[in-house]
Formats: sequence, structure tokens, C-alpha cells
Amino acid sequence: MLNSKEQQARLKINKLLENAGWRLEDTKKGIANVFFETNVKITETISSNFGQNFEKTKNGFIDFLLYDQNGFPLVVLEAKKESKNPLDGKEQARKYAESIKARFIILSNGNIHYFWDLETGDPEIIIKFPTQESIEYRKKYKPDIDQLVNEMVDENYISESQLPNFQKDPQYLHETTRKTFLEDKDLHILRPYQLAAIHTLQKAALAGKQRFLFEMATGTGKTLVSAAIIKLFLRTGNAKRILFLVDRITLENQAYKNFRTYLQTDFDSVIYKENQDDWKKAEIVVSTVQSLIHDNKYKQIFSPTDFDLLIADESHRAIGGNSRALFEYFIGYKLGLTATPKNYLKNINSDDLAKNDPRAWERRQLLDTYRTFHCKNGIATFQYDLTKAVQEDYLISPIVVDARTEITTELLSKKGYAILITDDEGNKNEQIFFQNNFERKFFSKKTNLVFVETFIENALKDPINGELGKSLIFCVSQNHASKITQILNQIATKIWPGKYNSDFAVQITSNTDNPQKNTINFANNNLQGHSIFKENYKTSRTRVCVTVAMMTTGYDCADILNIVMMRPIFSPVAFIQIKGRGTRKHSFKFENELKEKNSKAKKNFKLFDFFGNCEYFENEFIYDEILKLPFKNSSKADWQNAKINADKFETFIPDPLKTLTETFIGSEGMKIDKEYFKKVTNQIIKDENLKECYQNEEWEKAQLILNDQHVDCPELYITLEKIRYHEKLDRKITWKEVLTRVYSSTTKFKDKDCLLEEECEKFISIEKPPSNLIIEIKNFIKAYIVDPEFRKIIDQKHFSKLRVYGGFSMEEFEKLGINWMQIILDYINDYVNIAPYAN
Repeated sequence: MLNSKEQQARLKINKLLENAGWRLEDTKKGIANVFFETNVKITETISSNFGQNFEKTKNGFIDFLLYDQNGFPLVVLEAKKESKNPLDGKEQARKYAESIKARFIILSNGNIHYFWDLETGDPEIIIKFPTQESIEYRKKYKPDIDQLVNEMVDENYISESQLPNFQKDPQYLHETTRKTFLEDKDLHILRPYQLAAIHTLQKAALAGKQRFLFEMATGTGKTLVSAAIIKLFLRTGNAKRILFLVDRITLENQAYKNFRTYLQTDFDSVIYKENQDDWKKAEIVVSTVQSLIHDNKYKQIFSPTDFDLLIADESHRAIGGNSRALFEYFIGYKLGLTATPKNYLKNINSDDLAKNDPRAWERRQLLDTYRTFHCKNGIATFQYDLTKAVQEDYLISPIVVDARTEITTELLSKKGYAILITDDEGNKNEQIFFQNNFERKFFSKKTNLVFVETFIENALKDPINGELGKSLIFCVSQNHASKITQILNQIATKIWPGKYNSDFAVQITSNTDNPQKNTINFANNNLQGHSIFKENYKTSRTRVCVTVAMMTTGYDCADILNIVMMRPIFSPVAFIQIKGRGTRKHSFKFENELKEKNSKAKKNFKLFDFFGNCEYFENEFIYDEILKLPFKNSSKADWQNAKINADKFETFIPDPLKTLTETFIGSEGMKIDKEYFKKVTNQIIKDENLKECYQNEEWEKAQLILNDQHVDCPELYITLEKIRYHEKLDRKITWKEVLTRVYSSTTKFKDKDCLLEEECEKFISIEKPPSNLIIEIKNFIKAYIVDPEFRKIIDQKHFSKLRVYGGFSMEEFEKLGINWMQIILDYINDYVNIAPYAN
């Protein structure tokens, strides 16, 4: 007879099976496909005392036996009581599975679960039971490590379908002509270091590794390497379906197009939008992490067994923080790609970093990335850095231009820039500003003007038509970007009258129109049309794109000649990504009417640094140009009245009450209480601009549109508090949640308990604690997030108060232990926003 703990575990397992679509009894949807306490004959080989072996058969009972659509055994589910480790039943379950020829096993105690494919390796933690359909699909997956390792991958691996006719060409025999011919044919030939990366993965797989991390500098072709690895896994049968994760919508679109180009002759389909074709028909699924983790969409759409290989681009961000829960949700091979090596922070003393220092945060992310991919010794599976790429003539280094005004020099100093400000009473007080205050608390039109003039005077020019080379400028804020764009266009009008008509510089930030399209047009050399400086030369009319954080990760525009940092940068990852926009090689080509060709190679690019960022990160580059800029009329008195200008209007005209109507509301309540969100949906869903923002994950721009056109408007007076009230929610919500419910299939907002349970599941999937601590861990996480009194006890280390605290006992605390408590606290402090849980 089952005891209460076993009963509790089985009740939880029943619920998990039902949530995954399994039928415990016959329903209208079909006959039951889960059977309990199934009797099975187990044959064992026994050794006698006389040195002879004989077989013995005994009866066993499978706790849960899951069947396929044809009524054949599919999965053995071994259940343990909550206090037991599910892995305790591993060997018993194996015997059952082998006896009935089932390939798959689930081990569970109701709180923690393992999925085990007997043909692929060890049991792996899962937080949701896979569906029948998903496991049947996986049954077709027949991995063969020997084929993966022995597959010949050479330079023509991606373009081999195009090579037969090409190789017959007599010019192929001459190496120089062959290289030119390859470029003209636009064939995607794998470089030696790219081949080395793939071969390193094959060797690691042979050694039993299932997780791999590639550190490759920006511009070295990580997507092409990914395409070759995808082809390797699909062709050798070591994957049936692959998930490629990115952290930005632009990278999603870019990866989709690249994979279509690289792999369309080999494989059928690539999908990258949930509302396009059925993802189950695809061999390669491309998605942003954000779209899958929001509202835990990945758990709603996918089973843990749906993908055999996961690739995370820019993995330090794509699976950083609690996004790792998404990555750990799936079982199978996993590959991480990053352009930011851990040793980039080698000169940073982690003990000296403040808790809110971005370098400390990103150091943590990078270390987490190494742990996630089991690189415990701090060495990635494969490394290829910028220095080596430059030495081997695949990338180029920048000319670093360090430019500082008198004021920015002081802003960068430890003492800061001090000014006297007169208060309302006429008293003068000293106020000190530092580099991170620029264009946030400290505003200077003159400084911005000097920045722009210095950039235009010293920027590299286009080698074909002589105009200012294509450039990217990174600003502090959208407001700052707007100012810089205006100054650039005003100066361009003076220097080149009639040439640009305010097209010289374009602001590309989330609050401008068509930012994604404009980034693509700039890369394709047709932003605002083509240059008029040289006829028939195709280069963008717009010469400068001004942004804040866009056009960094994964933005491929090889003819960029100038990168400008008009902002202090505290993030090592942001710095290396911004710098990487200029490292790609490029040939500027022009053909005149007489078909005469002219080609000039991009030899370098300039990295303008107005805030000592290179110095801040202990840059390895030599400063080829150091410009100490004089600042005209820079007396400190000029700054005494510096302030933020804002348009405000206040009226004192009386506005008397015009009508007054009283309406009695009966016990049934107001109709709007029941249909309020429906009306909110009907109002918002008509806004095409808002819908486009949702689809492109432009949340900042969506917020501006909501504030401007929907929030507090007289028609419905939409506010988050009103939505929360009418939906009877016990927590705060965000506009992102509202838009997701409006534009997706989500039917309701999750309550506090549901979100807390999800936070617990994320922690468990990432940290993989022992099963006997699961209950205490869940109780601790929930209490710490929700209860300020409990947080105070823990944060102030007044642990003795737990003897009288009702929500988490001293006995639970002692069982959990200090080590696991600290792991939980680090996780919550780093990755959990407590604010929405407040009443």
C-alpha cells in the first residue's frame, strides 16, 4: 500500500502526464495510453558458486508504462516518493525497458524528473514531461557518433552542390585564378580556422562531449560555421531537428536568410516565425530567446525532446541569466558561440569590482557561459581571437583615435568636473559630474559640436569617391542621438551645400520609423538612395548612422570606415561588439561606362573614442592618433545654468463641472468589469504600428506608442492598474504582458503562485540541486520573493528569528544549508525582478 509521500508523488506525476497530453483513461480524444503497475517478466543472468551462469526469470511491476499511437510500449516511467532521488530507480527501470524493448525512460519523484534515451547517453533533468508525438519523433532519431566523427568536412562542405561544374573549369588549376573565381561565384568556402573549429567539435564528440563552446572574433563567420555543423549533424543522422537561438530580432532575420542561402540545396525548410508555417515541418528552427522565454512560451510550444542540437549565438547573452532555463529545458547536443572571450577581462581584479559594476555582471555572465558548456578549466572547445584573425589577414585592426576636450578630460578624472550652480535662494553650490553623467545629468551643446567637428575633420574618406566614409556613431541616449544627428546634418549642409538635403546623417533608434529596415538599407548601400558624388558608384547617400545600442551585435556592414563612441561604455561586451563593427575586410569596387574596373581594399578603420573607453578597458591596441582637443569658451561659468529643456504647459483657466449624472450599480456589477480587457484588446489590436513593434520585439518604441495614443485616453482610460483591477490579479503586470496577450494566443494573465512556481522551475533546471532539497528550495524562493519580512531576516542574517517565523522553519533552513541558500540568493538578486510580486 502506498504511503502518503508516494501518493503525493504519483498525484503530481499524473498531473504532469495529463499536462503533456497523455491519457490516463479513455476519453473522447482517444483510448488511454498510460497503464499502471504493468506486470513484466525480467530475465537475469545469475552466477553460481560453481562458476556457471544460469538464467532466472522474475516478475516486476512498471509504475507507469506509456504507449505509442500503435499501442506498443514507448516509455517506462519509474516513480519514487518525494524524499527519494529519482536516480535511485535507474537500473531497475533499465531492466524493465530492456525486457519490453522500450528505448525511453522517465525517472521522477513528482518534483524532479529525468529523461533517459538509452541509445544516446545519461539521464538528463527535464522540467516538463515530453508529449507522445515528440517522443515518437525522437524514436526516428538514430544517432551514430562514428558517422559524426568520420564525416569528411573540407573547404567545399557547404558549396559542394555547386562544385561539379566549377571543378571542370581549367582555370580551377591556377590557385590565384581559382580564388578570384570562387569570389565571383559567391561560393561559401570554409576557411582553415573554420574547418579547425568543426574538426575540434568532432574530436570532442568522440571523447563523449555533448556541449561545445566556440570563441570566435566578430567577423570570422560564426554563422557559416554553424551552417556547416548543422549540415554535419543532419546529414549523419545525429539530429532530426535543430534550434538556433539568437538574442535580437535582427539576428533572427539575418540567420534565417543565411541558412536559406547556405543550406537550401541540402535541406527542405528553415522556419523563424511562430506565425508562419508549422515549426514541426522544419529541420531548422531559428528564434530569438526573448520571444520564447516570455510567458514561458517554449514550454507551451515545445517538448524537451523536440530538438537534438541547440546552437546559441552570442551565447553569453542569449543564454545568460535565467534564460539558461530555456537552454537547459531541452536535451541533446548544445553549441555556444561567442565573440567575447573570458580572458578579455584578464586584467580585472574581480575582488575590487563593485556589485553594480557592469564588468562584474558580465564577468559573471561569461563565467556562467563556461560552466553551462562544461568548460570547467576556463578553456573553450575552440578559440580564434581578433589578434590571430588580423595576423592571418582575415580581419583588420582599428586606428584608435583618442579625442578629449577640456571638459571631458575632467569628466573622466577621478575628481570629476566641478561647477558652481546657483540655487533658488541665490546661494552657489559646487556640483560634481562624471563621465556617466554626460547627456543624462550634464548637457553641453558646445561639447557635442566639438565631437562632431573633430569626427568630420579626421574621419577616413571613401577611397572611390572621396566623400566621408560610411560611419556609425554610438550615443548616450535617444535624445543625445537626435541632437548629434541634427548637428551632423547642419554641418554637412555648410560644407557640402546642396549635396545631402539633411540625408547626410540618419538617426536609427527604437523610437524612429523603420529602424530595422534602415539598418538593412545602410548595409545594402541604399539608405536615402545612392551617393551623387560619383556616377554609377553604388554607396549609400547617407554617410552616418547615429544610434544608441542598435547595430552592434551581428550587424554586418563591411564597408564601415569609422566607428565613433560619443558615449562612455562600461560594458566589456558592448565595447568589443561596437569595435567589431569595423573589423571586417572589404573591397570598394567601381566600374565606369567603359567597363574599366577599379578596386581598393579597406586597409583599416578608425575607432573614435571621446570618453577614454579604450583606456578604461586596458586596450591592447596602440593609440595611432591622440587628439587633445581645445575647448573654446570653456569657462565654468558657462555651465551654471545647464539644465534639461522640456516643453511644459500649465493653464489656469477655470474648467467648471458641466454635467452630473448618478447611476445605481446593482449586485451584478458593471458590464465593463467583465468585458474591460476585451475592449482594451479591440482598441489596441487596430494599431498596426503597435502590432509591428510587437512582432519585431521593439518594446521601447511600443511603450512610446502606448503612452502617446492609448494610455489614459478618454475613450477607455487604459492603465495597467485598471487592467489589473478588472482581471483580479494579485500582482503587478507590464505592458509587454498586455501586448503578448493581445497579439498572441495567451488567454489570461498568470497569477502570483503560477509565476513563483515557474521561477522555482527555472532555478532547478539551471542549478540542478539534489532531489531531497527541492521542497525546501521552492519554499525558500517563494518566501524570499514575496515576503519583505523574510527577506529582512535573511539579508540581515537574523536566522534565529526563523524559530518564530511561520513561512519557513528553522528545520527547513538547517536542511537547506548556507551553501544552497547563497546560491539561491545570488540567483534571485541577479535574475529575478521582485517588484511585480508586490501587491
